[in-house]
Amino acid sequence: MQVLWDMRKTLRCAVLMGSPLECTKIAKEVVHLFTGGSKDDLNTVLLLINEEFILEHLQDSIMTEIEEQQIDIDIPVVILFICVRSDHALSQKYGAKASQFHGFNILHSNFSRDYIQEACAVLNMVERKKKPLKTQLLSFLSLLNAYVPGSYLLESDCLDFLRHDNSLQGDLSVVTRKQPFSHLIISFQHDKRCEKRIRMAHPMIAKHCTELLAIAGVARSDTARDFLLQFCPDEVSPCLLGFIKDLLTKREHKKDGSIEDSDLEKFSTLILHINEVEDKNQSALVLKVASEKFDKNSLFPQALARLCYGELEDFKEAEFWAKKAIERDPKKSFIADTLGQVHKNHLRNKRFSIEPRELLQLAQKAIEAFEHEEKLAEEEHRKSLTEDEKSKVLWGLNTRGQFGFLQVCNILFDLLVFQNETWKEVLTKSVPMGSVLESLGDTKLFRFRDLVENLREKVEKKMEFFDNFLTYSQSVLRKDKAYVSREASACYKKYVGDSVPEHNDRLQQTFQKLKQKLAITSAGVLSCLDRTCTSHIEYIIEWWREISQGNNSTTEAFVNFILAQIMLSNKNKAISSSDYKNALKLKKPPSSVTQAEYHLLSLLLSWPTNDEDKPAPHLYQLIKNASHAYEREYKTMFRSRYLRPLFFLGPGISLKRFVHRRVLEILWTKDALQESNTNWKNESIFRDSIVEEHLLKVEGVVRNYGVYARFRGTEVEVDANRRDCLCRSGHVSFYLGFTIKGPVAFSIRRKLLCDVIHVPSVGQDKYFTLQTSS
Repeated sequence: MQVLWDMRKTLRCAVLMGSPLECTKIAKEVVHLFTGGSKDDLNTVLLLINEEFILEHLQDSIMTEIEEQQIDIDIPVVILFICVRSDHALSQKYGAKASQFHGFNILHSNFSRDYIQEACAVLNMVERKKKPLKTQLLSFLSLLNAYVPGSYLLESDCLDFLRHDNSLQGDLSVVTRKQPFSHLIISFQHDKRCEKRIRMAHPMIAKHCTELLAIAGVARSDTARDFLLQFCPDEVSPCLLGFIKDLLTKREHKKDGSIEDSDLEKFSTLILHINEVEDKNQSALVLKVASEKFDKNSLFPQALARLCYGELEDFKEAEFWAKKAIERDPKKSFIADTLGQVHKNHLRNKRFSIEPRELLQLAQKAIEAFEHEEKLAEEEHRKSLTEDEKSKVLWGLNTRGQFGFLQVCNILFDLLVFQNETWKEVLTKSVPMGSVLESLGDTKLFRFRDLVENLREKVEKKMEFFDNFLTYSQSVLRKDKAYVSREASACYKKYVGDSVPEHNDRLQQTFQKLKQKLAITSAGVLSCLDRTCTSHIEYIIEWWREISQGNNSTTEAFVNFILAQIMLSNKNKAISSSDYKNALKLKKPPSSVTQAEYHLLSLLLSWPTNDEDKPAPHLYQLIKNASHAYEREYKTMFRSRYLRPLFFLGPGISLKRFVHRRVLEILWTKDALQESNTNWKNESIFRDSIVEEHLLKVEGVVRNYGVYARFRGTEVEVDANRRDCLCRSGHVSFYLGFTIKGPVAFSIRRKLLCDVIHVPSVGQDKYFTLQTSS
């Protein structure tokens, strides 16, 4: 009963109290509970029954009822939860068969290892040589069920395999033909329309059988290869192919919490085990058999390529299989990524013992592969915008191509500079490559001039991308890896260089200084606190002031100057109290590349204060401008990602009103060195009283699934951080944050009736709304 109580919010739970003879009536009740009275509200039923019921009769009745009501189902209808009082009751009812109810017995024995060993004792006599087909089939089932939960084999395929065994005569079932192993396997059928399926009696039994067979000399790699070559027909069913893909290529999430290129293991669990207890070459042979047998599938050669470069360091073979994978699926960016990884790891493996010419050749291959992946990723992203509009599937932009490019450039820089310091001047573009070929010791390097001389510009462009991508947004499904920002920044700093060329004019020198501090863009300025480079903010302000007051001043420079001032105010430093709002109005709006930041700043500076009689009359238009600018510049890039808050409205005045998100994170974690990885979506940070002290409560109202901020009789609609807070209308309060898109209500809290102040309606009041996009 406790299980039913725990699952009551997930499943439709019920206890069966009727007679075992009333299967038809019970089936009608179960199906009615499954549909919830409507075919649009299906949910699985968890039904507790006792051992008196004949399951086959009840299952048949439920299936008949579903067919009569013509219900299309794609989820389980019912889970039959059988209550058995004791093993004594089972023995009384089923006699000797009760000893073979392994699922119940394993549970009843508290998952006893001794019970598993006793149940599988029949395998102790298995020999590696002259294995009969039924033993081979058992090894196939054990391997599959041990590593792929829920997997099975079709009975017809098993019978086809066993027919080659001359010792088995007559029209026998698989279970009968499997003596003396028949008690270790079960045959089941979902309904009369489905073919019978075969699997091991329990996953723990499957794992132990696999271990016993390995001890007897039947290695996992041998079993896997024999399964592919001897059991699998030329044309396998989609479900069997799916099981094989999971067996050989599905990578599980890591359990050790280590931080690498991925949260996933390097290979499938089976391949990892073969690597560990057998030999990595055996894993490669298994994957090679799969790659050749399923010659249209790209996942097997991709996994083989990864094994070759990552474990065997056979880069030639890895390149061959990576290209095979691309041939089979030429438009998938994640498949194309593998070839770039092969060349990147080959370059890294060369260390410092190779000529610059060969290093550049390898780097060129890797860069071309990653740039090709980047183009494919952009095309995939573009297509998903239209193709998945109805399904609302979240397809994030694959950024591994851009990051791989930066990793290659980082490795190349270190390898070349280690050999000759002159390369540092070349790669930072302090000197032209053609002028120092003799110093580099190889005049034939000139053919790589275009590659080398374009690297810095491309690195800067990729860094700008990641600055925008990681400052303004974060992944919905998992945390963005902090090492991406760190490695991208490290590469960028190397190519920008640590010196300021004296021959450049003053403006170019100032831009170079800003690049060295990673503050050349608005996103760079806004992430100063994230990078813990707070000691440089005063310099950044002065440099942007100098640029914004120069002859070639731009609106972008003035925007960055003001943003830097806000960042400094978040360090409790004194800042200028100039009238930036009116000064910004006099500036001409920038080009589309920086419009979002400009309109966001305009909105911040115009946001109402408590002492204003009325908010700015054009506040609605400012919100609309910010939203439209976001949609033009960033909506496509950030699709499927969560927009991170940049600032929150605080109790201060002027620019000090805007509290940077990093300030709140440090207050919450009590650790200024901890990475910025707050889950803003769950809003748990706002339960901290110290955080709340730094924020200003905004009064508002929820109406028609929208939330509105109120200012002295005027309302403006803002976005809601959590849409589930908009289900009930009423007066609310919240904290106001600002993303690159505009204002957002965080921690929406319903006000008690005694707290609500009714504002009399005024005929001249203006009500502004902003259409909220999903």
